[in-house]
Amino acid sequence: MIGGKLLTATGASEPELADTYVSMSLGISPYVQVYSWNGPALTGPFSNPSTLPPGSSRGVAMTSVAGGVAVAHATTPFVSSYGWSSSGFGSKRSDPSTLPTSTSFAVAISPSDNAVIFGSLSSPYITAYAFGGSGSGFFGSKYSNPGTALISTVRGVAFNPIGSFVVLALNDTPHIAGYAWTSAAGFGTKLSDPSTLPTGTGNGIDFHPAGTAVAVAHENTPFITAYPFSGGSFGSKYSNPSTLPTGAGQSVAFSPSGNAIAVAHINSPYISVYAWSSGFGAKYSNPSTLPAGTGQSVAFHPSGEAIIVGHANSPFISAYPWSDATGFRAKYSNPATLPVTAPPSLYVVEK
Repeated sequence: MIGGKLLTATGASEPELADTYVSMSLGISPYVQVYSWNGPALTGPFSNPSTLPPGSSRGVAMTSVAGGVAVAHATTPFVSSYGWSSSGFGSKRSDPSTLPTSTSFAVAISPSDNAVIFGSLSSPYITAYAFGGSGSGFFGSKYSNPGTALISTVRGVAFNPIGSFVVLALNDTPHIAGYAWTSAAGFGTKLSDPSTLPTGTGNGIDFHPAGTAVAVAHENTPFITAYPFSGGSFGSKYSNPSTLPTGAGQSVAFSPSGNAIAVAHINSPYISVYAWSSGFGAKYSNPSTLPAGTGQSVAFHPSGEAIIVGHANSPFISAYPWSDATGFRAKYSNPATLPVTAPPSLYVVEK
């Protein structure tokens, strides 16, 4: 390592990243795994929690201070939470007194770490709880259901950066929804739907880091749809990328700078990343080593200097150095111990 940069075999320098946790939801036991992202590679995983989630998980999130882990899963109680420290998983927290009604597909923790929202298969389709103990992962009281009820399975959840709105990716039309949010009262007024809707099942959703745009990864062409967002309103749909993803979008993430947007999708190259500036710009070149199968999840390192993709085939995760100026660089080495299967959800938080 020279000057805080890792030298690759070709002599090119790559970023020495700050210590970071990468949590993954999994369809088979242990149903959740967490790795450490120390410098140029993923290491781990940490030891499994002593009490595992009881079934296949579809979503995972960590508090911003890395003190708690929340998991959305298919089997009752449908949600699980754990304490977290630099040593790994702490004890499983008690289940909430009022459970979701069915399989949970998605989870998001508010930016202030004091609330958690789960998206579910059946009515009321969304369940929110206070999330207490200074980020320690304890479920508090359930918030009241939204005053304007949802009519569709929720597959993705995202808070805006200041936690005043929450947006949802939906299975059925309109495929996207949003609500005002406060930690004191929970769900507020439902936002008006965009005038031009996504064209298919919403699988993933993300806010621009400035809160000025929302993007949805979805089934059916164009596979990703984005809108301006201001004052609690969806604006007119941005023009589609000039080069579309090659298949159904599964997950979407803006880079921390807000200057790039990534979508994991079915069909090669499985990951597409675009420049972003008030809309889609040019598509970056594909990585020289592609993910090994359908892209299921994507996340950026909080520094913006790397990107990780969860995909259908072994090694199940691929991480790359990233630059908004140049795009992908040579893939990092795989972790010595691979995830047990493909992660449908990734969550990355800096220590």
